[in-house]
Amino acid sequence: MTDITRYHRQTLFHPIGEVGQEKLANKHVLLIGCGALGSSAAEMLARAGIGELTLIDRDYVELTNLQRQHLFTEEDVKNKIPKVIAAVNKLQVINSEITINSVVMDATADNLADYIKKADLIIDATDNFDTRFVINDLAHKYRVPWIFGACVGSSGMTFTIIPGQTPCLNCLLKVTPVFGATCDAIGVIGPAVQMVVTHQVTEAIKILIDDTKHIRSQLIIFDLWNNHYQSIDVSRSKQANCTSCGELPTFPSLSYQNQTKSEVLCGRDTVQIRGKQYSLGDLASMLSKYGEVQTNAFLVSVVIDSMRLVFFHDGRTFVHGTSSIEEAKKLYYQVIG
Repeated sequence: MTDITRYHRQTLFHPIGEVGQEKLANKHVLLIGCGALGSSAAEMLARAGIGELTLIDRDYVELTNLQRQHLFTEEDVKNKIPKVIAAVNKLQVINSEITINSVVMDATADNLADYIKKADLIIDATDNFDTRFVINDLAHKYRVPWIFGACVGSSGMTFTIIPGQTPCLNCLLKVTPVFGATCDAIGVIGPAVQMVVTHQVTEAIKILIDDTKHIRSQLIIFDLWNNHYQSIDVSRSKQANCTSCGELPTFPSLSYQNQTKSEVLCGRDTVQIRGKQYSLGDLASMLSKYGEVQTNAFLVSVVIDSMRLVFFHDGRTFVHGTSSIEEAKKLYYQVIG
């Protein structure tokens, strides 16, 4: 039995109550992305008493994150701590009674399936649609509900996806426009993030306590700055021939040829390259000829010709200082050989 004392105010809320609180204590939520949306959602869920959280993210904390990513501090920036590690360090102090798993990796079709199969619910906190399409296919393949969320500028959108019941992301995007701009171009404000997270976490709790009659079936779109809020019925957008959720799904985003190998990161003058794995010790020695090398238990970095390369243990490299994939690859192969 869960000690409900710390959740007293939450259990007084009739739709949850003590029975709902016990259900929350026995559920496992997977958060994919631990930036603005993910770190805030993780904190809300940890405080709510979710039994187990698994956080997946590929990035580390930078100064520009602090404006909207609540769990992180200047000390995390200084030490280049991976976001999931920094988040878990804070969350364990907030609630030591729950299980929190940190996974530093780039979420792909190859490595995400095992985590999704173990989860009761997925929360999308990513910054790109390639990953969301992978989540969408895997969620439908393994019949795990997931909650889509995105924000840019002062706007946001969110939708709850239940395999076998609601339209999926592919269905949705055929009938509904998504943001054409990115946070790299027009920025993002913290309140827009919190609005998306509020909707996502509320829906998550409904699903986890089996309050199916109150699960929202509409797509939510808002613009806080321009005082716009819209709830759109998209139930008719579900398509029988959808390749992700239709009668004969082929899950196209899980095929090898559709997996991105190099990409420009959202909101950053940075390219990610997936390459060969090296030990961090070997990398530090290899890079020392280029200048001062910074290391911690999770990554190795060095500045070369005004660009900073950051190597992770799983074979990924961030090339900061360019948005050209070709330029980034040229420097990467010059260093790695």
